[in-house]
Amino acid sequence: MDVWGTLDLTTAIVRDDLNSSFRRSKKITIEKLPDKVLLHIFSYLSHKEICRMAKVCKKWRLIAYDTKLWKNVSLRPEISGLHVGSLESLLALISIRFGPSLRYIELPIELITHTVLHELANKCPNLTHMLLDFSTAMQLHDFSELQAFPTKLRYLCICLSEVIFMEGFMRKIYNFINGLEILHLIGTYEKIEEEEEEIYEVINVHKLKSATPNLRVINLYGINFVDDSHIDAFSSNCIQLECLAVNYCAKVTGSTLKTLFQRSRRLKCLLMNGTNLQSDYLIQVEWEKCSLQELDITATDLSTEALQDMLTRLPGLRFLSAGQLNGFNDSVLKVWMEAGNPRNLVALDLDSSDNLSEDAIYKFLCKHGHQLWGLGLSGMTHITDSLWQTVLPILTNAKIVVMGTQERLGVNILVDQLMDTIARSCPIVERLELRWDPDNLRFSDKSQKAIDTLRVKCLKLKCLSLSDGRYYEIVKANFERADRMTVVRTLTNCRVSNYYLLSNYKDLVFN
Repeated sequence: MDVWGTLDLTTAIVRDDLNSSFRRSKKITIEKLPDKVLLHIFSYLSHKEICRMAKVCKKWRLIAYDTKLWKNVSLRPEISGLHVGSLESLLALISIRFGPSLRYIELPIELITHTVLHELANKCPNLTHMLLDFSTAMQLHDFSELQAFPTKLRYLCICLSEVIFMEGFMRKIYNFINGLEILHLIGTYEKIEEEEEEIYEVINVHKLKSATPNLRVINLYGINFVDDSHIDAFSSNCIQLECLAVNYCAKVTGSTLKTLFQRSRRLKCLLMNGTNLQSDYLIQVEWEKCSLQELDITATDLSTEALQDMLTRLPGLRFLSAGQLNGFNDSVLKVWMEAGNPRNLVALDLDSSDNLSEDAIYKFLCKHGHQLWGLGLSGMTHITDSLWQTVLPILTNAKIVVMGTQERLGVNILVDQLMDTIARSCPIVERLELRWDPDNLRFSDKSQKAIDTLRVKCLKLKCLSLSDGRYYEIVKANFERADRMTVVRTLTNCRVSNYYLLSNYKDLVFN
């Protein structure tokens, strides 16, 4: 039973709360645990598991229905949420179980009705975070009678449909969402097929921006109709904007970036992975006057000249993701070191930057590696364990390290020595990923010693991702024997990124 796996986390609490008669008992069973200890144990379970626990006995049923366990609720079963069979069941849950304790809720399309939204507004006064998933919608419910909507929302995430126009619904909620600080509009980027289809603007961004003047964080992810005019619209009204993400919005070219920075003086984070940025537009931006600290230009096809111009004029860059750029070569690194200001840099990701030489990377890390919290040099066949063995002793402050490529190499990676060097050089590492193909990893019968050293010395390590294979199984078994069950993961279900170091990372997370 999953409950038993959680008992070790509450040993201290149990010791403090057991009464004297319980201490004298020779046989300790879970039935004798105090209610608040059981409640603490239940808090580590998913809602699906909590519902199963409610069937055990009356006592567990009462604990399972405690509102403290129902502050954050997902009702999307396809994403590990609860399945609610009918609107009547949901309305009962809102009234009886959620109530004032509810802070966050995720609703699928079939449960988004005016009745449900009315109940949430009336029975859940402390609801501040909401996700509305319209992504699978072929038609919307009738919202003509919608008169109430949660008014304390700070975070709103809307998963858009490809074909359903949402303006009728949005018009009804505009008057209730002016307190929003964080807005996510999630598109259908991953569903788009290769053939060109007609693109619909299913939500009116120009009207939405007028209803949300207090936004700090805007995430427009993978929306096929979003272009530079939408960025311009938000910047004209959201003077408190600190973070703008338009990852995988292919129509964004950067034509309004100059105006964006002139208006949004507080903007510190700009994420544009997979957009269609044009070099000429970036050169026009007054980088030296902006407050930008975090930038993602991965897979944007910028020229060497544009990269040099931007990096030498940015005054305080702390975070840079610039992978998959043919224009990012040795001269860019050299000019950035000599004429730019990388002294504040704490995170650097150069994934698949094949035009960077090993020597140029080594020189840059010799000068700035000691200040880095996150470094990604993955996807490059010419960057092997020999360079990592040289630079790891410099990366003493690294919390995130990503290395290796899944392409088959002509050389072998001596992973035992690599693990040992990581353990001795990076004591505070939290996330580590080795992407090398299992067939390129070479290890000996003494591998356990190197893994032991890593596990014992890197006590903050919470995620170690490896390609599935024999070495993965050895490392996983080693950590599991030490009761660190969740650390070792395969690349098929976990990829490590410097995004964990973004100042607005928690606000940018969406499901």
